[in-house]
Amino acid sequence: MSLLAAAGLWGPPGLLLTFALHPALCLRPAPTSGPPHRDYCVLGAGPAGLQMAYFLQRAGRDYAVFERAPRPGSFFTRYPRHRKLISINKRHTGKANAEFNLRHDWNSLLSHDARLLFRHYSSAYFPDAGDMVRYLDDFADRLGLHVLYNTTIAHVTLNKDRQAWNGHYFILTDQMGHAHRCSVLLVATGLSVPNQVDFPGSEYTEGYESVSVDPKDFEGQNVLILGRGNSAFETAENILGVTNFIHMLSRSRVRLSWATHYVGDLRAINNGLLDTYQLKSLDGLLESDLTDLAIVKDREGKFRVTLKFFLEEGNQSADAITLPQDDNDNFAMRVAYDRVIRCLGWNFDFSIFDKSLRLSSGGEFSKKYPLVKASYESKGSRGLFVLGTASHSVDYRKSAGGFIHGFRYTARAVHRLLEHRHHGVAWPSTEHPISQLTSSIVRRINEASGLYQMFGVLADVVLLKENATAFEYLEELPMQMLAQLETITGRRARHGLFVINMEYGRNFSGPDKDVFFHDRSVGHTEDAWQSNFLHPVIYYYRHLPTEQEVRFRPADWALPRPTAIHHIVEDFLTDWTAPVGHILPLRRFLENCLDTDLRSFYAGFGSTRRRPCLLGSVSHPGARPPQCVIRALQPPGSHPPDPAQHCKPLSVTAFTLEESSRLGASWQGSGLSSTPLADVQLLALAPDSAGLFRPLAPAEGVTYVTGRWCLPKVCRSAVLPCTCGLPCSGPFSHGPSVHKSEIK
Repeated sequence: MSLLAAAGLWGPPGLLLTFALHPALCLRPAPTSGPPHRDYCVLGAGPAGLQMAYFLQRAGRDYAVFERAPRPGSFFTRYPRHRKLISINKRHTGKANAEFNLRHDWNSLLSHDARLLFRHYSSAYFPDAGDMVRYLDDFADRLGLHVLYNTTIAHVTLNKDRQAWNGHYFILTDQMGHAHRCSVLLVATGLSVPNQVDFPGSEYTEGYESVSVDPKDFEGQNVLILGRGNSAFETAENILGVTNFIHMLSRSRVRLSWATHYVGDLRAINNGLLDTYQLKSLDGLLESDLTDLAIVKDREGKFRVTLKFFLEEGNQSADAITLPQDDNDNFAMRVAYDRVIRCLGWNFDFSIFDKSLRLSSGGEFSKKYPLVKASYESKGSRGLFVLGTASHSVDYRKSAGGFIHGFRYTARAVHRLLEHRHHGVAWPSTEHPISQLTSSIVRRINEASGLYQMFGVLADVVLLKENATAFEYLEELPMQMLAQLETITGRRARHGLFVINMEYGRNFSGPDKDVFFHDRSVGHTEDAWQSNFLHPVIYYYRHLPTEQEVRFRPADWALPRPTAIHHIVEDFLTDWTAPVGHILPLRRFLENCLDTDLRSFYAGFGSTRRRPCLLGSVSHPGARPPQCVIRALQPPGSHPPDPAQHCKPLSVTAFTLEESSRLGASWQGSGLSSTPLADVQLLALAPDSAGLFRPLAPAEGVTYVTGRWCLPKVCRSAVLPCTCGLPCSGPFSHGPSVHKSEIK
């Protein structure tokens, strides 16, 4: 469906007038005799391309995905060579919350279809690559995504046109010579070109992309592997038990993902060679710049390593070339090798893009990745966005943007940006009274997968309304775009804002760090700013930072210096719901920033223990008891209602669940059940000086037993909560018809 044809479906009647007044918003050109036009072209039907296609389809946009293979996910049909993915497929977390579970599901794409979760496709913790191909095939098919298979885009260039919103259209030419024109180009082709280093003798190396994967082909051989990433160690792991020895050579020391907290570094599943090296079982790791070395072939067809310097002394035959051991008989690589395997990673394929697109600056880093902004838009061509693995330059070695569990969220951020830029659809937000600020933040830091996976890159933003009476909550905004928030979201930040981010400790991660040092965890709230593990950090700004402030922020700071900052202390369970350790310090921080009272109404909410309202809203979304709703709607600064005004007399009747099973259906999610329970528990709550409801001292000789509930004997109000924190509405209005014992 074209943009203009769809306008009536997604916008108000006046939106077409907006396009007339602001032609830059309109992607659809005037009718011409040129090539067929689409608003959006997506290159590649891998995970990132399909994820963007899903968002475009759900929004009713005019788009097409171009894929050279006959099915999606063609990269995974061949790689990794040994077929085991290193992306976690954690099928069980003990939680029912779907958003939380995505924190530990590194393979699923985002969709509304619960069948399209990767856990339905593999039971393996590290699944087979074939399962990913099958999953992507189903994702495209079940959602009816518009993919043009067997269509290889051979060339991409610009066509200058004053009618275009950005002054040009993108022209894509396929293998048949057919041209396709689009207003926005979304490149999701990944990294597909093997990285090669040019040095004397490099022609003798076998590439990771073509070397045999049959261990029998390496029996009794001496093997040299160039590289020290996951592909190198994956290759070594496959042949570790059949070779004489394996030497691994790279220009820098190995980086372990559990030390750097970067999932692209060496994963534990592949590092068996580290054991055999450190335990002296012939295998070993060496560091040297490949450009300083050379590989020569001797008479027996073996490969020997020498220094490039020796080759430059003169035109000598291979047998006459000086070897390092000729001068130093203790040279580490003085042995001959039967195989030399190159495992140096991957680069972006720039070959199909015309130079006019200016995707590369020619620098060393830009040989691997295209040049993009923090918005994932090309620095050289407006309207060209890079998605997926190829967009990893934004957070390289910092976060998870180069992997499915990260770029599924950055793709969504790009789509939201496009929706506002071209269709006038503001960045999604929800508006709440200020009394719900604490609970809104607590819910997101405990559930949100986008914040958790794209730490330091995507952040939630709270926009305060005038006089801090209410707020708007925006999710997963690219942090480095904060200065342009109003432009890219259509929202206004006129009265201050909070930014919620997840961060590791600044001095905790790195290849040379001891991340297992004694006393590495921080447990006291006053030391929260020294937390090492991933934890929430809240920034408060009275005014929206400027672009200059973002650009010239202090080193190692994710954002410019805020008016105030709050670290929520790290938690071993990554469960930031402790009332005293997590929630109370957060509430006080927010109150100090806003100069208002945000005290929560604490009451019983759960079948086995007393739980605060905001904790209940995290664990039981949509099932908050009436008293929590009433408290949330009260004006800022007000205190919980005086129980004496609503319940008379102040007495509580205890009863068994067996006797009150008829009440269970009146409060969904309360934990009440019809299971017969013989014992009786007495429980009464009263507000303390802080406005929090605490248990009253039990009567003499009465024992508290888990799993019981109490109700006011007589309630004057049918709406407001009473002494024990349970609602007085419905069958509770007149209290239960049982009388076991009472607290006067």
